[in-house]
Parts: sequence; structure tokens; C-alpha cells
Amino acid sequence: MNRKKKINQILKSRMKKVKQNSNKPKYISKAEREKMALAEQEAAQTAEQSVEQAAEQPTQEPAVEAEKTEA
Repeated sequence: MNRKKKINQILKSRMKKVKQNSNKPKYISKAEREKMALAEQEAAQTAEQSVEQAAEQPTQEPAVEAEKTEA
């Protein structure tokens, strides 16, 4: 009886470890979450700025091309 009990105990402990690791996502501290949120905000701002700059540049380029063709 002891042998069966010991084997069952070992198997149950292994199953608990497997379940414990697979169900829970990795813990992220509050400070890390804030850093990630700031980084996302900065990335969004830089993306918006680059889009605005890209929108401004094409209006200037055709005028420059027109001057080149006239000269």
C-alpha cells in the first residue's frame, strides 16, 4: 500500500506543477506595466508625427519637380 500511495503522490505533484505553469500568465509588476504603457504612448506619438511629416512632404515635392522641369 505504501508503494501505491507514494507513486500516486508523486504523479499528483507533477500534475500540479504542470497545471500551475500552464494556466497562469507571467506576473508583470505595476512599475513594469507603467513603463510598457509609456513606451506604447511614445511609439504612438512618434508614429503620428511621422505620418504628419509624411503628409506635409508630398505637397512640397511636386513644386520642386515642376521647377526642375521648367529649368
